[in-house]
Amino acid sequence: MASVIGKRRNGQTYYYLAKSARVDGEPRIVSQRYLGTAEDIERAFDGGAAAPPRDSRRLAFGDVAAVWSTVDKLGLVRLVDAAVGPQRAKVSVGTYLALAVLHRATAPNTSLRRWWPGTAADRFVRPRLARAAVTEDRCWRALQRLTREHLDRIEAAVCAAVGERLPGPALALDVPNFATFTGADPNRAGHEAALHGLGLVVTMDGAVPLVASGYRRNRPGIASFGALAEELAGRHCAMTGAGEVTLVFDTGQYSQLDLSSGRHFVGSLPLGDHPELLARPASARRPVDPERFPGVTALDTRATVAGARRRLVLTHSPTLHAAQARGFAQALSNATRELEGLAAALDSGAYRHGREQVLSDIARITRARRVDRVLPTEVTGTKPGSIRLAWRIDEAARARLDEEFFGKQLLVTDHEDWPLPDVITAYRARYHLDSTFRRLNDPFVAGPAPRWCWTEDRITVHALVCVLAAAVTHLMRREADRAGLNLSVRELMDQLAGIGETLLRYPSTGGRPRTHRLLTDRDETQQRLFDLFNLAAYAP
Repeated sequence: MASVIGKRRNGQTYYYLAKSARVDGEPRIVSQRYLGTAEDIERAFDGGAAAPPRDSRRLAFGDVAAVWSTVDKLGLVRLVDAAVGPQRAKVSVGTYLALAVLHRATAPNTSLRRWWPGTAADRFVRPRLARAAVTEDRCWRALQRLTREHLDRIEAAVCAAVGERLPGPALALDVPNFATFTGADPNRAGHEAALHGLGLVVTMDGAVPLVASGYRRNRPGIASFGALAEELAGRHCAMTGAGEVTLVFDTGQYSQLDLSSGRHFVGSLPLGDHPELLARPASARRPVDPERFPGVTALDTRATVAGARRRLVLTHSPTLHAAQARGFAQALSNATRELEGLAAALDSGAYRHGREQVLSDIARITRARRVDRVLPTEVTGTKPGSIRLAWRIDEAARARLDEEFFGKQLLVTDHEDWPLPDVITAYRARYHLDSTFRRLNDPFVAGPAPRWCWTEDRITVHALVCVLAAAVTHLMRREADRAGLNLSVRELMDQLAGIGETLLRYPSTGGRPRTHRLLTDRDETQQRLFDLFNLAAYAP
């Protein structure tokens, strides 16, 4: 039941629209809406102009609400608190970990303390958090309670929760450039940069992380990718009972693996290993899947690899082709500019080094990948002052390079029964994760506060937060993909971040200042995401 009530303050009556209901059998006011003074109400009925807002603020809404919705569906707070056990703190470890994941997924390059007031999260994050509780110091103090046993339990619980939603093949892969860590002052002696990689087992459907293991790269005795993959596969099997994990490797990891070990694999080979395939015309390739991989074509064949007959897939992507062509054009432009400068210095006599140094400089200038193939050079003379340089761009060689190399990847697998789109999906999982972690770390991680250093425990917790943030955003990306929105994680989060919440504050007429919240306008893609993630449930 609704009724209007008045409250007298300082000789002025302020009116509210109150809604009443029975609570536990007793009548109670369950909500109130401020209407204003009698003059305010009269102006509203007469169509008079209301007082303009005193000021406004834009709050982050779309990305924050969508991530929190996914965190809530996953039951992350409950899973973590169950793994940690009884706690006395007002804010549980599970809540702080979920908050760290929310922050890392939506605003990785900001401080927690400054990010929180600029979001609408305090309206829907439960339990409610006081602003003083949302700081790096409080968060780290809570998360440092996590022991190795706690981390293992959390990983197992999240792995089981994700596995229930995404059953199917699992992939073991490596993200060697996960993050670079330094202490609070990287210029101070003793603060050495620590390069870390990350091994993962992920779902093939969506590349959602299940199991992770970090390692320090600039240390002696680093285990090979093959050994790391076996350790991850063993942990995954122990958690889920699933024994089959497919290794996904890049060209640089090919030499570390024994393809005859019995473990399933999908990986890439150097294009130069099979020039006969590169020379095949474009008509030999067939479209892979116009919906999942628009424009991508492939040649599915067999060839001898490491002494055995293997399935080879030569793919061509127009997007990759265009990106490589742009990169090559830039490298070629840089090289020709440097060769022009070197030739001019030789002609003027300003360059006084010998012939060997000239040849060394030419090799350095043309060292960019395949630039030397299209920039033939000729050096005449032997003594300083008499040496001359001539060069040209071989357009025929450039055309062959564009035809034979750009946009192509050569994949090898022992999965004879997998459809071609699944082979490509498995291989691309590594690049999706690599792109996601570059966004989450951007890609350099400095000290969290002036008095903290990146200890191994802190790095482990940070890796856990990043892996969980990657899992949440990849679940979101998969959901968007199933709805027909083919977006990368970065594109998805940028679209959601464009949905903001505007807070309007009006001058006070006594009592509390009036406020009004509304969402910003949305384009077609943003509206589809708004509906997909049910953001109306979190709207003001």
